[in-house]
Amino acid sequence: MIDITLQNFEPELITASLAQPVLLDIWAPWCGPCKALGPLLEKLETAYAGRFKLAKLNSDDQPDIAAQLSKMFGVRSIPFCVLFKDGQPVDGFVGALPEAEIRQFLDTHVPSTGAMADADEADMANDLPAAGADDDTNPLPRLQAAVAANPTDLPARCALLRALLQANRVEEARQAYDAVAAKVMTDPLLIACGHWIDACEKAAQARAADALAAAIAANKRDFDARFELAQRHFAAQDFTAAMDELLEIILRDKAWHDSLARKTFVAILELMTKPKPAKADAVGPAKGALEIAGAAYVGPSDPVIDSYRRKLSMAMY
Repeated sequence: MIDITLQNFEPELITASLAQPVLLDIWAPWCGPCKALGPLLEKLETAYAGRFKLAKLNSDDQPDIAAQLSKMFGVRSIPFCVLFKDGQPVDGFVGALPEAEIRQFLDTHVPSTGAMADADEADMANDLPAAGADDDTNPLPRLQAAVAANPTDLPARCALLRALLQANRVEEARQAYDAVAAKVMTDPLLIACGHWIDACEKAAQARAADALAAAIAANKRDFDARFELAQRHFAAQDFTAAMDELLEIILRDKAWHDSLARKTFVAILELMTKPKPAKADAVGPAKGALEIAGAAYVGPSDPVIDSYRRKLSMAMY
């Protein structure tokens, strides 16, 4: 639990909610219901074991923040709780609700224990060493079991593909990809994994890097050589080097090979982008809950990704 002020509002509330939901309790020392609600929220923060973070704001000490949030939700009474998620306020409730109703409200928004475990497993897959050693920290067996149990689970399949490719197990990745690629080609991450597999397969037959560099130096418009070099970088997981070569093609010929350079560039950005946090299944708004419509996902900013998105936009337009 943390007290929110104007000085720490941005890092402790807005930025912190990118990593985990933050429930802000707006209270005042003279408010009887606030005194009843506060200990209950602290108890729930402990019970939920990291699934959300509790923050408190004394409306007497921080009237500007309290007034702004009250105006946003059209609320003039306290206690008033606002849930921040993905960098913005998404829902709230008014009054000292019973514990069961607060749990219902929280369960609508915070990740379930199963979702947190899945997210941890996906993070492990992203951090898998290239060697892919079979030890207790290797997520491959669990991901393979998850895909076998539910072949239509695209998030699990994409996590498996990433783990296999990071372990340089290209043939297995191709098999796992081909099993669904013909049926499902609407998932951006699955499409990106397909480009990664292509790059790994092509890199195995590619010319040496110095030979490709010499060919490009002799002819800046040798797009075949430049794309071949980009594939080598892509396969080696040197993503920025791959995008630098692809960008040179896009700048000179946007439509080359049916926009293949642009499509590959976008695929790399997709692979580099942190996944959107999993959302718990909604069970309906709790009594007294306030809904904000049209809230857009605001993911954590990555300066490298942002820079290459701008470069692509400038090259295209």
